[in-house]
Amino acid sequence: MAMKLHEYQAKQVFADAGIPTPASQLASDVDGAVAAAEEIGYPVAIKAQVQVGGRGKAGGIKLVDDDEEAREAADEILGMDLKGYHVDRVLVEGAVDFTDELYVGITMDRGEGKPVAMVSTKGGVNIEEVAEEDPDAIAREHIDPAFGMHPYQARKAVYDAGVDKAIARDVSSVLTTLYDLWENRDGSDAEINPLMVTADDEVIAADAVMNIDEDALFRQPELAEMEDEAAGGDELEQKADEYGFDYVRLEGNVGIIGNGAGLVMTTLDLVDYYDGEPANFLDVGGGAKAERIANALDMVFSDDNVDSVVFNIFGGITRGDEVAKGINEALEQFDEIPKPVVVRLAGTNWEEGMEILNEDLVTVEQTLEDAVERTVAYAEEVNE
Repeated sequence: MAMKLHEYQAKQVFADAGIPTPASQLASDVDGAVAAAEEIGYPVAIKAQVQVGGRGKAGGIKLVDDDEEAREAADEILGMDLKGYHVDRVLVEGAVDFTDELYVGITMDRGEGKPVAMVSTKGGVNIEEVAEEDPDAIAREHIDPAFGMHPYQARKAVYDAGVDKAIARDVSSVLTTLYDLWENRDGSDAEINPLMVTADDEVIAADAVMNIDEDALFRQPELAEMEDEAAGGDELEQKADEYGFDYVRLEGNVGIIGNGAGLVMTTLDLVDYYDGEPANFLDVGGGAKAERIANALDMVFSDDNVDSVVFNIFGGITRGDEVAKGINEALEQFDEIPKPVVVRLAGTNWEEGMEILNEDLVTVEQTLEDAVERTVAYAEEVNE
């Protein structure tokens, strides 16, 4: 699992390491946002601080030129619901007069078993879409973690991406620093999208992503102090902490509940295989009793993005009949089931669980593939 830093936190980490970032201030009310804009100097961008992609298209980022526009924008963004996230802070940031947008990032390529540095001249857009539609537009350079990133590897990635020679050295420097941060701060992902290029051939990190391996936070006391603040603003993730669930919120509409990280990850992969989009990772753990199962359903139902839910339980310590009782108890509280629920049980007492399940409340499938396919179909029906 990873601790996700907010943009303002990641930018501070980047700036401290020497990566150029715009002047910025955090604000939690309208007057504070206007005062920050006046101090920085117009034009400025007012940006919602929630950990979700596509903020601009959803109205969470606005460019303003004066106090009146700043006040109006801050008033609109603060308190808004942005893809299910409540916005209680904005980053007020000096606007960058740019001529080009790049992408640079570091992540782990699990297929290769090595970290990989990535550079693309198609910055400022969803990099996952670029990877799917035009994979050759992303230059990749795998790194041996025993030796770290060699200078020539950074230069090669920048050259292979087709970055202009006038800024190649600076982009290589940013990429090298990003890798050093990823390695030294126990990162799982680090990226800048976009890395903006100005008319004066300067490069500036206009956005920042830094996710930290939670299991390594004991080695990162400075970042560990940011954890509570980083989690702020997402009521579901706070509720997951209270319930003791392993939970990650995603951007899709298919809710996923399972017992065991591997089982949940398999379910996520199958949702993607059947052209669905996962809304979450939720692992209820082993030995889950009825109350715990009911809490899991409460969490997923509370996510406005979820249109259908798949329950994937393989009984070991967790008994199928206990799971079935929890599902029934949770759903019997509703006059009308808020989202269609599909259940697949296997393992200990799965047959008893199947007999207990109220099929007036849920759809039951014998195999995981059938359960996921049915759940994706339900989600599609909602959006037709």
